[in-house]
Amino acid sequence: MGFSERRRRLLPSWAVIRGLGGAPLGLVRGAPGFRLFLLATLASSVGTWLAFVALVIDVYGHTHDARWVSALLIVDFLPIVAAGLFAGPLVDRLPRRAILVASDLARVGVFCALPFTTSALQIVGLAFVAGVATSFFRPAAYAGLPTLVADRDLPQANSLVQSADNLALTLGPVVGGAIAAASGPHPAYWFNAVTFAVSALLILRIRQNLEEERHAREGHWRELAAGFRLIRSSQPLLTVLVAWSFVMLALGGINVSEIVLAKDVFDAGSFGYGLLFGAAGLGLLGGSFAAGGWIEVRGVRFVYPVSIALMGIGFAAAAAAPNVWVASALVLISGFGNGTAVVCNALLVQRGVPDRLRGRAFTLLMSTGYAVLGLGMIGAGPLTNAVGARDLWGIAAGLCSLAAIAGLVTLAGFEDRPEHARAADGGGEGGAGAPDDRYERQAS
Repeated sequence: MGFSERRRRLLPSWAVIRGLGGAPLGLVRGAPGFRLFLLATLASSVGTWLAFVALVIDVYGHTHDARWVSALLIVDFLPIVAAGLFAGPLVDRLPRRAILVASDLARVGVFCALPFTTSALQIVGLAFVAGVATSFFRPAAYAGLPTLVADRDLPQANSLVQSADNLALTLGPVVGGAIAAASGPHPAYWFNAVTFAVSALLILRIRQNLEEERHAREGHWRELAAGFRLIRSSQPLLTVLVAWSFVMLALGGINVSEIVLAKDVFDAGSFGYGLLFGAAGLGLLGGSFAAGGWIEVRGVRFVYPVSIALMGIGFAAAAAAPNVWVASALVLISGFGNGTAVVCNALLVQRGVPDRLRGRAFTLLMSTGYAVLGLGMIGAGPLTNAVGARDLWGIAAGLCSLAAIAGLVTLAGFEDRPEHARAADGGGEGGAGAPDDRYERQAS
């Protein structure tokens, strides 16, 4: 096999890249329920990332104490950890549309209340309530997505949803910072409340059910235990659990040490930090958008470990870069791999789990990932001080290499034939049918 042929097999082909505009747009036009879902995701994501900056500015403005900023960041992801351990079955037991709308309305209330707060404690408390709502919204959304499109369209659907979120991640903080600088954080709060209200209205307009089947209750703790057994016995879920835990540990270190790499190692100041952060966001956007076409050509069994390996390559190369400009260009590579891998994560769970268990599977895996991320952040501070930011990024690259190997090993023998996973002309406007029995057996 020649070099050009090997390269074609490793990376998304030009035909895939050239066709990226057509397939997603066709999916948006042809699946009304998915179109509303995508618009709802975009609306809430834009508001969320815009308000994220405003929240940090507001808390720090009240206290001038980084410990309160840390508390704010912790309450953002702590609820999903608790939800996975104690409340995961609720995502499968309750109607997913009701969960999504109730979560949006709860966040409308939070952001309408935030302009009237008078202390950092009140802000952090309301952010915790928003975090609880988000901890139910995200797994319910991912679990319901396969009911809106045919299985053959799932890679593109996940790719579009992640692209919408990453576009908001790229632009939202910039706009939020500008608004907060000009008018304070309160306008960002009101704007975010409106976006969540719009999201709720769009979800209410979706005509399909967001679940394929309802089952009799078995008792909360039995259902919770079934979720843990599910992950242990399902090849795709075990892959996500093992591989992504290594990645989240690496990302915890990257998130903490990035400011040190920019300011102390590259002597690039706050601008350098923003440049690295923005490059990562741009890479995420590109990776998530390209993921659907790449997966359709090569399959998730191949794309998943390769995308994680790209993360490691980007981190290692950026750690050795001579300046922040070169490092930012290399961070694009890691961001691209990250964006692609996240789409693969969602697809592996959606195809590896029957509908009746999908909500708790997402909840448990998300909670595990955030727990590991928190541990990585806790350990990254003293480790960065001990070895330096460059070495820590090298360690993160090594963890990504282990994750890529774990993905290769755990997916060995996995029959990655998405066109056979569901009947193409199944129920719903988008054409989703019942899962193929191959996926049922893997999850049983």
